[in-house]
Amino acid sequence: MNLLILQDYLRNGGTERQSVLLANAFAAAGHQTTLLTFRPGGTLARTVGNAVHHRTLQARDFHLDWFAPALPSVARAVSPHVILCMGRMANCHGWRLTGLAPVIATMRTGKPLPWLFRQTLRRAARIVANSREAAATLIDRHRVDPALIRVIPNALVFPPEDAPTAPARDEWRARLGAGPATTVLLCVAMFRPEKNQRELIEIVAGLPTGADWQLWLAGDGPARAECERLVAARGLGNRVKFPGFLPNPAGLYHAADVAVHASWSEALSNFLIEAQAHGLPAVAYAAQGIAECFLPGETGWVIARDDRPAFRQALSALFTAPTASRNSLATTARRFARETFSPARSIAAYLELFQPYSPPAAP
Repeated sequence: MNLLILQDYLRNGGTERQSVLLANAFAAAGHQTTLLTFRPGGTLARTVGNAVHHRTLQARDFHLDWFAPALPSVARAVSPHVILCMGRMANCHGWRLTGLAPVIATMRTGKPLPWLFRQTLRRAARIVANSREAAATLIDRHRVDPALIRVIPNALVFPPEDAPTAPARDEWRARLGAGPATTVLLCVAMFRPEKNQRELIEIVAGLPTGADWQLWLAGDGPARAECERLVAARGLGNRVKFPGFLPNPAGLYHAADVAVHASWSEALSNFLIEAQAHGLPAVAYAAQGIAECFLPGETGWVIARDDRPAFRQALSALFTAPTASRNSLATTARRFARETFSPARSIAAYLELFQPYSPPAAP
């Protein structure tokens, strides 16, 4: 098949990582694959495989995510059998391409959908939702025909090592000042207001003073400076660390003990499934799709949004849990995440969805 994947920009985000993963996998499976981005460059541009045709619409980066000059003519030149729209901006432009090839829209957000996005939903051949809750939103709020929707969860981008070495764990802990007994809480996400790292800082500020913990907030983005100022104002500089953006955060997963997340806008959290695949139990506020990242009570806890006391109670229970209990949580988390969010399963589901649009085999 000749596949066209549409994405506005290869920033370091969950949807963008999924776009690159799918493009590389489709090309590796022998399909002619074009990844068409509106803007050139981006943090993840270097992760696009050589077998993928990566094209851009803007001759230089105008820093406009919505600007897609000559999109129909460039897409027509690709002559795709299927067009897959990834991300909000791509889905806002998908309706423009429905006369060229079947358009597969995607629902990967908990934010309100712009009018143009909804136009694409009405004209798309099929729609992929990355969680059952996202699919329910399409049906209940946007009146999408359930027969058009296919739920395909996110795939693990960073396959975990089965047996990380002690130095792989100790290196980051030593670098950030965590002792052998320190419980390290980890969140890996872009610093955007909706990811709500500020709330995690407020939560840990109320933990018992005698507990030995650190909070690592990895990533970068426009909300980071505000979070750093809050940490300074709360006097938490020795407890809350900012490792920055890492192309592959596996080292942090190996070094941490608990995944924490307070985002209020999700469809399915890449961070939570990656962390659990590396054996981290998780505590997270409820948002769209978050409950589907867990086996509740077995791999972690979903807390009602803004219930700081309950969040702290779950963390405190983990601080004092016997080693055997934490090991059991870790084992269950690894098995659940690796099986449920297997890249091979996700890729196969997409290719099965595309199959009716493939050209007939040559006689």
